[in-house]
Amino acid sequence: MSKAVVGLAAGMALGFAAYFGGFWAFLLVLVLGAVGLVAGLLLEGDLEPGDFVRRRDDQERIRDDQRRARRDWRQ
Repeated sequence: MSKAVVGLAAGMALGFAAYFGGFWAFLLVLVLGAVGLVAGLLLEGDLEPGDFVRRRDDQERIRDDQRRARRDWRQ
């Protein structure tokens, strides 16, 4: 199935939920669709669980780069 057809089906599902169920049903379908998308991407291998978290040493590296940009880096 092409991405256009999947997008059309998702849009129609959200439209029906909004029309028949109101705003809260629209939000529920939207959230459950996002959860299903993430689960599908995890199962296919296109997304790794580590993509949602950042390691602590990455944060320290970002701070070091910011210090270098401000030029108060001590060597």
